[in-house]
Amino acid sequence: MFITFEGGEGTGKSTQVKLLAEHLKANVVMTREPGGTAQAESLRSLLVSGDTNRWSAEAEALLNYAARDSHLNDIIRPALKNGLTVICDRFMDSTRAYQGYAGACTFHLLDELERSIVGETRPDLTFIFDLDPVIGLARAKSRGDGAEDRFERKGLAFHQRLRAGFLEIAKADPKRCHIIDACRSIDTVSAEIRTVMNGR
Repeated sequence: MFITFEGGEGTGKSTQVKLLAEHLKANVVMTREPGGTAQAESLRSLLVSGDTNRWSAEAEALLNYAARDSHLNDIIRPALKNGLTVICDRFMDSTRAYQGYAGACTFHLLDELERSIVGETRPDLTFIFDLDPVIGLARAKSRGDGAEDRFERKGLAFHQRLRAGFLEIAKADPKRCHIIDACRSIDTVSAEIRTVMNGR
């Protein structure tokens, strides 16, 4: 299976990625975006740090997809071909939400990039973590990781559009997407994820 975790800042998805990987134990590849390969990680630093206006939404989408191309070809597709389960912290839905819904990149460009780069390698299951952006941003700030806070600094209105975008994505693809109420405890969220996984 190809499983992705999506959501805004401070929703707790990265913690749940690790917990699910530990629960499944064997035959699992845990990875993240932007990143996953040396080439993609170098592009990550360009996206998640620096001035909030250093890139247009279109440029961000192109950088994300350059990183995704490397990630798919070097990590995700080989793992799936070898029968492994891939658990990815962010994937194509983050680009659609951050650069499309929140950043106003044209959906025509995003559709073309998704068709060309992702192709048939789409997630089997996506958990979308939903949380009030005020709470999420406060959580993210408490982590103290100032080196990767470019999107956190984009303002509350951006993050409200981001949340709405993720919910639209889930609404458009309910068979693949499962919305997680991220305001609950880590253990409660983890239990729900395991229940959904068992159902698949």
